[in-house]
Amino acid sequence: MKIVKTYKAALIAGVLLLASCAHEDQPTESRLDFSVPTKTDLDKWISTSFLDLYNINVYYEWDQNTVDNTRYLFPPKVEKVQPAMEVVKKIWIDSYTTIGGVNFVKKIAPREFVLVGGVNLNTNGTLTLGLAEGGQRITLFQVDNLNKKSRANVTQFIHTIQHEYVHILNQTKPFDEQAWSKLTPVGYTSTWYTEPIATSRNLGFVTSYARLNIYEDFAETAAAILTSSKAEYDAILASVTDATAKANIKAKEALVVKYYKDAFNIDFYALRDQAQKNTDAVVNN
Repeated sequence: MKIVKTYKAALIAGVLLLASCAHEDQPTESRLDFSVPTKTDLDKWISTSFLDLYNINVYYEWDQNTVDNTRYLFPPKVEKVQPAMEVVKKIWIDSYTTIGGVNFVKKIAPREFVLVGGVNLNTNGTLTLGLAEGGQRITLFQVDNLNKKSRANVTQFIHTIQHEYVHILNQTKPFDEQAWSKLTPVGYTSTWYTEPIATSRNLGFVTSYARLNIYEDFAETAAAILTSSKAEYDAILASVTDATAKANIKAKEALVVKYYKDAFNIDFYALRDQAQKNTDAVVNN
């Protein structure tokens, strides 16, 4: 009986000691920061222009989880963010909204834009201008280099968005891959970046990058037309000296036009004209 009492006393003392130690080790207040960051004017503009209307978030502050940490990348200058996204909204969103309807981009869109200030240089010497990831995120590079007064610069920048958005549309509704594959079956190559654009066009591709695979070919064909006026695109076709190649580029164009009409009831040429009108508004503003 005495042994049992001693054991109980020791057990109680031990519990009290642990409770005391636990109480002493506990911080007097939380070390976690639960405060809500103050929204800047830029944050408010992003919310009203993209998040509230289209459920699209725009990330411009550095987050290592949203970029490739094996590359030398850095966030954009804050003063470059709104001008870049104004271009995105005017030429991409507003054009699709005018031609496709007020709900088109609301229903089909990346839910995140990630902005990077500088170039994304690849080991083969090429530059990655943009990335579309899983249909949910588009990453745009070289935001710091955007010059809204330069039509060539704006066109290159918006070409990236138009191209990546085509991939998102294709993930929603696939294009006719079988018909496309039959047009230029032997022209695709992983070393597209070594090919002059004139050579690629005379093989039936609107750009050299289009030669990577049929999916990039479709996106490049659509984006090239959307970022060119009718006269500019006609000039591209006129530069193609090989009759078969020219016919194949025209056949690809026809498949793009048919895809937009059948999949989304969109007049592709009307969309092109609207994008050109909005590009003029951006450059001449």
